[in-house]
Amino acid sequence: AGMDEAQPVSLTEADARRIGVSFTSVTSKVLTPEVQALGVTTWDETRLHVVNPKVAGWVEALHVDFTGAPIREGAPLLDVYSPDLITAQEELVLAARLVREAATDRGRENAEALFDAARRRLAYWGVAESEIAHAVDMGHVMRTVTLRAPASGVVVEKQVVEGDRIAPGDVLYRIADLSTVWVEVDVFERDLGSVRVGQAARVEFDAYPGEPVEARVGYIYPTVSLDSRTGRVRLEIRNPEGRLRPGMYARVRIGTSPTVPVLTVPQSAVLETGERSLVFMEAPDGRLVPRDVNLGRRIAREVVVLSGLREGDRVVSAAAFLVDAESNLGALGMEMDSMEMGGTGGMDEMDHSGHDMDAMPDSGGMGEMDHSGHDMDAMPDSGGTDAMDGMDHSGHDMQPDTTGARGN
Repeated sequence: AGMDEAQPVSLTEADARRIGVSFTSVTSKVLTPEVQALGVTTWDETRLHVVNPKVAGWVEALHVDFTGAPIREGAPLLDVYSPDLITAQEELVLAARLVREAATDRGRENAEALFDAARRRLAYWGVAESEIAHAVDMGHVMRTVTLRAPASGVVVEKQVVEGDRIAPGDVLYRIADLSTVWVEVDVFERDLGSVRVGQAARVEFDAYPGEPVEARVGYIYPTVSLDSRTGRVRLEIRNPEGRLRPGMYARVRIGTSPTVPVLTVPQSAVLETGERSLVFMEAPDGRLVPRDVNLGRRIAREVVVLSGLREGDRVVSAAAFLVDAESNLGALGMEMDSMEMGGTGGMDEMDHSGHDMDAMPDSGGMGEMDHSGHDMDAMPDSGGTDAMDGMDHSGHDMQPDTTGARGN
């Protein structure tokens, strides 16, 4: 018998104490559920900067030569020797001299146009304004040009060493601004419906126990992992002191909006078969009656009951599986009783026929055979089928042998 055949159960107080049965009342309450999950800290992708050259050349010197180095916006990264940059500088210096030496307004306008074009070319190639101004002030071409950091942050990737030949588009550095970080959280599919953008969250890191950090839900990713059945949620956390580092594990609690009043029971009160869910409710006569219920969300150790119970009903909250075992045993006993009642008449007939000699068609023959074994006069001949009986009695017969066999 399975749970589908569960029957009402009657337990004495002693039996209830022995198996640890306890009860709780179905209550109505307003819940403020929390979604709990684990996450990993990573950098804010919107604050990630890539340093790559726009001209070909060779690296003469590195000013930032290891991953993880902190960097300020405008700080020098590397010195590059590039023939293209030298040519552009020569044009800039020549145009600046022509502007100074122009004798007419027309000539000055033409020289200024050349100067602006050379200046823009260097700027388009990633040369800092300070480097351009320095070349103009010095009045001569610099052999190398310094490339500078586009933003403040931490070097999270370095792909260049001194002496490298670089080409336009090569990724030399990745710089992450860690003043704001992300925590990417894997939320179970069943909880995704409760999460909204903008909700507050509390995040705790193993590195700083007892120091929860406030955060906000910034984005909910549009896909769910087929393997883990989780969706990804992104939290945004301010990190002005740089204490939070990419790669840190985080324990996250996302507070969701309070619900309307709902009926709840402990999760331990519910027995599930996969096809149905039931609880054992205490009836007015004291019996424990199985009751089908329709369940909603699970919050902490409680589950929302959508239908099947009313507020105030008393249900088994502990040892419900033992009550179910008693219920199934009762159902099994009823099945066995039913089987015995259905088959008793046939067995009785068999038992009586085994002892009723008169009911057997050949019972007389069996009786004659039994008696003939002791009735010597009834044997017409010691041979035939009764030869063994004749031999037994002849072995004890003291009369002289009329056949003459002994004489031989």
